[in-house]
Amino acid sequence: MKSKIGKIALIVIPIIAAIFALYPTYNYSQLESKRADYLHRANQAGNSADSLAIMNEFKKNYGQEYQSAKENSLQLGLDLKGGMYVTMEVDVVKLLRETAQKEAIDDTFDRVLEATEKESQTSDESVVDIFSRKFNEIAKPEGKSLISYFDLGDISNASEEAILDELTKNADGAINQAQEVIRQRIDKYGVSEPNIQKQGSRRILLELPGVTDESQIRSLLETTARLEFKLVRSNAELVQSFQKIDAMLASKSSKSPAAAATTITDTANVTEQVVPAPEATAELKSTDTTAKNNDVASTTDTNKKEEVTKADTSNPYEGLSEKAAQNLYSSKHPFTRMFATFWVGDTKDGQMQPVSYDINSFPQQGNYYFRIHEDSLAKLKIMLKDSKVKSLLPFDTELAFQAKSEASDAEKITGQFLDFYGLKSEPELTGDVIVDAGKNVDPTSNSWVVNMSMNSDGSDKWASITGANVGKRIAIVLDGNVYSAPNVNAKISGGSSQISGMANAKEASLLEIVLKAGALKAPVKIIEEKVVGASLGDDSISSGINSTLFAFGLVILFMIFYYSRAGLVADISLLINIMVIFTILASLGGTLSLPGIAGIVLTLGMAVDANILIFERVREELNKGRSLRSAIDEGFSKAMSAIFDSNITTFMTGLILYYVGTGLIRGFALTLMIGILSTLFTAIMVSRSLIELQLSDGKNSSFSFGQSKNS
Repeated sequence: MKSKIGKIALIVIPIIAAIFALYPTYNYSQLESKRADYLHRANQAGNSADSLAIMNEFKKNYGQEYQSAKENSLQLGLDLKGGMYVTMEVDVVKLLRETAQKEAIDDTFDRVLEATEKESQTSDESVVDIFSRKFNEIAKPEGKSLISYFDLGDISNASEEAILDELTKNADGAINQAQEVIRQRIDKYGVSEPNIQKQGSRRILLELPGVTDESQIRSLLETTARLEFKLVRSNAELVQSFQKIDAMLASKSSKSPAAAATTITDTANVTEQVVPAPEATAELKSTDTTAKNNDVASTTDTNKKEEVTKADTSNPYEGLSEKAAQNLYSSKHPFTRMFATFWVGDTKDGQMQPVSYDINSFPQQGNYYFRIHEDSLAKLKIMLKDSKVKSLLPFDTELAFQAKSEASDAEKITGQFLDFYGLKSEPELTGDVIVDAGKNVDPTSNSWVVNMSMNSDGSDKWASITGANVGKRIAIVLDGNVYSAPNVNAKISGGSSQISGMANAKEASLLEIVLKAGALKAPVKIIEEKVVGASLGDDSISSGINSTLFAFGLVILFMIFYYSRAGLVADISLLINIMVIFTILASLGGTLSLPGIAGIVLTLGMAVDANILIFERVREELNKGRSLRSAIDEGFSKAMSAIFDSNITTFMTGLILYYVGTGLIRGFALTLMIGILSTLFTAIMVSRSLIELQLSDGKNSSFSFGQSKNS
């Protein structure tokens, strides 16, 4: 009796285990459908608050159950679920530039980096090695040394060899850190079973199953997440430097027509057109002007405008047509013609007044604001790369542009205007002090924001910084883009800060993720990507399931036809075998891929082969005249060595494939190894138990292995 219970347990336990292990997969598919419905409702909602409320309702009703089912379900691979293959490269050249002392960077160093970047694009050699060679070829003949560009901090160890060693360590550390940070971002984003691995000296390969929003993933991966808090320096000194840049570029153009073509014409090819500054025409015609800044318009009359511009008594535009006046203004102001400048005084009314650069002096008090059309942005950035232009900017000052948000329907037609700022180059505080971040809806503006919390050290520094700069603006800069530049009204204690300017919940969620995961030491860029559509994944699933069912059906028919009732036992054993494979895959948190399905189909053949070996040995013993029980005992015993030999050698092959292979090959190897272990269990233990149970019911005469009646 005990023996019979044990045999029943061998059959029933795998079935029960399969039900428990695979139920989360079924439940996850049901909850995923509900989540899709909630997402559709959220997208149809009228505003951000309603959208957030709908998703919070799903989180409240199903959040915990959904997360648990997702974590315990059998995941589908990229080839079945759809998703992205991405190859990323760490920008070591940019890391070298950032490691160098800013004040030491000159044209020679720029030429070395340009040559390094050009060669690195077609070579697998270490970027630092390429940089060292190019430095010797370009900079050494000019008497330059690495010591003059890089500061190790330890004067006693300041040799070129030590600098190169340190640069190599920095590059290797940046690549390893990039891999880990990207892994954290992907995990927080919720990609199931991503495959992330290094390739060569500076590349990272990613397989991201189930990814549907490609633009979000690109933003998530390429964002460096360098958060900085910088003082705004949009003052009269900056405006005066713009005037000097105008004079320098205009002088170059007048002296050399070729230079003019290079400076103005060629760079214009970057965009379709250069949108002139809104105030230019107004100044030329001396008419009322409507200025716009952050969607707040203010109209100023000529008298107010004259307080700002204090123009020369002689009007060079008098008597000219509008087009001729614009052309003359553009030739005199090749730099400032591309953007609008506004001034706001320190008075309470704070009216914005347009600024013309046809003046001798600028108000020293108050703040200056700058706006540029997106079509002119590329050309302005090219101009700012010119070393002569950069040298005319105030010391320790840089320009940074507003983060470009998702365009409205109107902006998709007319284009966006973006603010830009003069900032102190060195940050007052960095994102290293951020310990937590979370998205929310600002109740005052009904727009998405990300709230940040700082550690104790950051809180103290933030209180000190805000206390010392009351009345000034501090820009919150992420990856070189300004998200907001609020005025400091009072000292801020407690270490709280906020980033605004997000267009929607998705953008806020991405920012929350990258801030939590941490910043990258070096920028990364996507150099190759391939998208597998969901429809292709559905086709793969359909093909895989159909091939498995077809193979399973053929095996069932063959085994019953050839081995009679013993064949039916083998078929039941085979079905339990498949259930055990999926149970183990789900329990291990594995991923089912198309090669994995191929491994399962191969396992079906091996499982049947094991049963055939046993049944043929039993038939041989029956042909020798043994009784059915004796033939079964002898048949199982004699078949063991052949079964173990074939399965163990195949298992070893799968083990090698798993450790030396990548991606899809590992998926095939894993299911193959699981299938072999499952086959040994079901073919030997389960099949024997099923046969023994039938014999114990006294059905010896009716049980057949397909042998002829007279054998």
